[in-house]
Amino acid sequence: MSATTGFEVHRARGPFNAAFFSVMGPVIELSLRRHKERVFAGLPSTVVELGSGVGANLRYLRPGSTLVAIEPNAAMHARLRASAERHGVRLDLRDRVAERTGLADGSVGTVISSLVLCTVRDPAAVLAEVRRVLRPGGTFRFVEHVAAPAGTPTRALQRALRRPWGWTFEGCSCERDLAGLLRGAGFAEVVIEPFRLHGPFIPFNPQIAGVART
Repeated sequence: MSATTGFEVHRARGPFNAAFFSVMGPVIELSLRRHKERVFAGLPSTVVELGSGVGANLRYLRPGSTLVAIEPNAAMHARLRASAERHGVRLDLRDRVAERTGLADGSVGTVISSLVLCTVRDPAAVLAEVRRVLRPGGTFRFVEHVAAPAGTPTRALQRALRRPWGWTFEGCSCERDLAGLLRGAGFAEVVIEPFRLHGPFIPFNPQIAGVART
């Protein structure tokens, strides 16, 4: 475990996830694109991203923009750098966890995330960190997968697969009420659109997209 980040890159899972999202990312992106295009529209010239991974969201930044990438999985870094270069985006890569970005109070206009709040150790702490670094009127724009409604077959499957899914995907939980956490995080305004994917990764299919404003 890194003394700086508090994040341990597993010798098997870290490289596996980097390879998985490099291969499957474009497939996942086909399902998420119209939602991302809506919430990531008009991003400013400098954006902070939580869990940039291998760079799935670089396509939504204009060439010449700067991405401050909070990404503690070092196995992702080489692919992320290569993707930023292909998209003409300046990369400011921070090997840190989302709970402790190291950014100054009120220093950021926009923070984005996609498929990240499921994996962090403490999503409430991450949302508090987002509020801390955003300036007044700043936005947190997100696309995340969430728990299915209680009593549904999808929720039962999420629960049954909790341990192997979490182990494989770096602690990812399919049972988090992220919409509730976002609404209770103290933002001035939170707009959330729930939607559902129709793909083979059933525990991953319930999703939300939206914008929270300070």
